[in-house]
Amino acid sequence: MFASGDQDNFATGTVKERADHASDGTSSVHDEPHPATLPRDSGVAESERVATVTTPTADVSVRLAWPDDSAAIAAVQVRAWRERYAGVLPTDVLAELPVEQFHEAWLSSITKPKEARQRVLVALARATVCGFAATAPSSDQDASPATDGEVAEFVVDPDQRRLGHGSRLLHAVVDTMRSDKFNRGTWWLNATDDGLRTFLTDQGWDTDGAHRELDLHGDGAVVVKQVRLHTGLT
Repeated sequence: MFASGDQDNFATGTVKERADHASDGTSSVHDEPHPATLPRDSGVAESERVATVTTPTADVSVRLAWPDDSAAIAAVQVRAWRERYAGVLPTDVLAELPVEQFHEAWLSSITKPKEARQRVLVALARATVCGFAATAPSSDQDASPATDGEVAEFVVDPDQRRLGHGSRLLHAVVDTMRSDKFNRGTWWLNATDDGLRTFLTDQGWDTDGAHRELDLHGDGAVVVKQVRLHTGLT
């Protein structure tokens, strides 16, 4: 069983994380289950919710995920994680990532939301899922879930990068969090992911001094260091 984190998590399991928050100087360690996806439904009609995400062109768009998207989301997730964790996790582990389990987790999250303001978005090229993101109220101990939202997942298919899907998806994520009345957005990313950090800082995100470590196996064998970025939404 794998451990899982917010942005860089596996479909099931627990995450052991040590988070040091600059805002209050405190540090905490806790074991907590994290679902792979955190999409939720506000109860608003689908046509109204989709309209708040993006205005699609003839070929590309971003919208809230539908149940039928869950298999494609899982496939993109597996391809991206095999690239992301190459050199971190053993090759045989990456080869056996449980795509069906991921599929079931996404489907359950999309169809059985547990609370409002937790959502999944998909970036599309016509009808093909090229990326996805999940937003939710922040679960950080130094944050307010009423006013702070977090990007729990953000993945673009490795075969679909540099085609604008990441930028469109990011803009939709920010618009969605604004529509959900969050005042601040947060995002945990791997400390070594310079490409994603540059992408975000170019869009106005910045580090806030918080950092944590994710224990991917739960036994200390593979630990990933992460830093937190944030941006204002008002």
